[in-house]
Amino acid sequence: MRADRVRERFVGRIAGVGSTSGVRVVVGRWDASPWGAFADVMIEDAAGHRVLLAPSEQVRRFVTATYSFDEHVIEPVVVTDTPDGWQVRAPSLSLRLVVGGRTPLGALLGLVPERVATAPAWCGAIDPIARVVMRGVRTRGTAGNDRREWYGATSVTAVEALEGSWRGTDLGALAPVDPPCRFGFSSTPTRPSVTSVVTTIERSV
Repeated sequence: MRADRVRERFVGRIAGVGSTSGVRVVVGRWDASPWGAFADVMIEDAAGHRVLLAPSEQVRRFVTATYSFDEHVIEPVVVTDTPDGWQVRAPSLSLRLVVGGRTPLGALLGLVPERVATAPAWCGAIDPIARVVMRGVRTRGTAGNDRREWYGATSVTAVEALEGSWRGTDLGALAPVDPPCRFGFSSTPTRPSVTSVVTTIERSV
């Protein structure tokens, strides 16, 4: 890595779900990042309109320099645990997820030591496999503004149900994330799920 570039790590979980309304939602729940813990939401509706919900201007600037959206909204995003999953609340979004057990892919990922699974070199090595096995999913790629990005997944659990609303309209029932979301070079898995992940972003300083 050149001296004029830095790598930043975001440790947390990404929930990716589709709905029968056609709205697809990706929730980033980051337990550790350069700015501490936070949550953000990326939404693509049935017409392909992409919206970022960011909890601060700092998060908005960073995320929109890496991913593409048609609309940016700064508003509080709160994600809490429930007895059976997650509750996501923002002024424009209410989302309850019922989370189940590990998927077969999650079980396989659990066999890889975390130090290896989250290393950029490993993410680069398995990217060709990820592209074949999971439609729309990449584990490395080039993001906006000459940024490079690696996704190091350590576990995947199934999302079994959802309920909620987006801008006052009911989301309907759980559905696959199909078509894949178009925020960046990679989508979440087609099967609704929560992925434990370390995201590494390399950028110029």
